[in-house]
Amino acid sequence: MSFIINRRKNTAHEMEKKLDMNNIPKHVAIIMDGNGRWAKRRGFVRTLGHRAGMEAVKRVVKASSEIGIKYLTLYAFSTENWKRPADEVNGLMNLLIEYLGREIDELNENDVKLNFIGDLSKIPEKCKIKVKESEEITKNNKGLVLNIALNYGGRNEIVNAVKKISKSLLDGKIKLNDIDEQIIADNLYTAGQPDPDLIIRPSGELRISNFMLWQSAYSELWFSDILWPDFDKDHLIEAIVDYQKRNRRFGGI
Repeated sequence: MSFIINRRKNTAHEMEKKLDMNNIPKHVAIIMDGNGRWAKRRGFVRTLGHRAGMEAVKRVVKASSEIGIKYLTLYAFSTENWKRPADEVNGLMNLLIEYLGREIDELNENDVKLNFIGDLSKIPEKCKIKVKESEEITKNNKGLVLNIALNYGGRNEIVNAVKKISKSLLDGKIKLNDIDEQIIADNLYTAGQPDPDLIIRPSGELRISNFMLWQSAYSELWFSDILWPDFDKDHLIEAIVDYQKRNRRFGGI
């Protein structure tokens, strides 16, 4: 079943009071969507939509830390996004570099640990340098783990996991009967992290678009017609409040 959640009518204070602080999802993942449409509706170029989306990232990262979420995964750039015009792709990569350069000190001060997931071998060299630098600066932080999915695709992630497992099998490190769900999970980009409890997709689209295909087996899904640049703490709280009303049975009764 799909749920379309319209913009909340309650005030931020009223929404926050509804939160059960004993049932905060440990891992929230968000498909950041709608930057281009947000810009188009205002007569702006798409690049300005992406820039506005970066402001939403700042708001949601801050809100996630305040609420007590332990892991936040943001779908920033997919393996399919290379099909977009070259100037838009370059703009997105430059925006990432700008964001990391501008925000890394504050992220570090707030104990946020940055972790990039995806096939990073394909991204521009200047991005690789900034990504590695940001991960190094925050590697010892104990607060929110912020996963940024960059050149990420769920199917590609599974293929890479199969290749790594196959190599271990050929090298004699594991036996065929050793391969189970845990072995697969241990070879994903998110190895060592809990699967997302809640996956959020703004913009009105009702699909997961090749995002965390293995990890989302029992994730709760929350869809909203809000475009990503307009997404804020109130929407995050609204999604969590809705999540807390659901009965997660994991295949049981």
